[in-house]
Amino acid sequence: MSDPSQNMRRRQKFLCVVDDTSECRVAVRFASRRARNVGGGMALLRVTELPDAQVWSSVREVMAQEARDEAERLMSDLAQQVLADSGLKPELLIREGAVTGELLRLIGEDADIRILVLAAAPGSSGPGPLVSALAGQMSGNLAIPVMVVPGSLTDAQIDELT
Repeated sequence: MSDPSQNMRRRQKFLCVVDDTSECRVAVRFASRRARNVGGGMALLRVTELPDAQVWSSVREVMAQEARDEAERLMSDLAQQVLADSGLKPELLIREGAVTGELLRLIGEDADIRILVLAAAPGSSGPGPLVSALAGQMSGNLAIPVMVVPGSLTDAQIDELT
């Protein structure tokens, strides 16, 4: 007979939407260390934009492949960061489309995702488009909590907080 607390721990997954920004790495470190400390798992989502439909088919295919190759490089790099920070092997997810739509779709498909961790852009330019969208009009569409961490946190501060 399995221990019910083990099942709950296995099912708790932290999700980060990743991009090329420095604050993304802050969110990933925070989430991976938090996941490790609560016995959870990690998932990283990278959404690539679909090439413009007006571009010729052969050019569109090349553009889509280049975007996927770049996404795979970024995900591999971040997976190594997660492993180094927490000892966890993250689930890597690459999708094509609009970020908010794919994010909502993933959350609806994967009941193990229990929390979304994002980092706000440092500085006075605002928190970033995804944080703004999720905190604003889309917040009612989410079935999980969203944790927004300051994108300016240092590794030492993240270690102290997690």
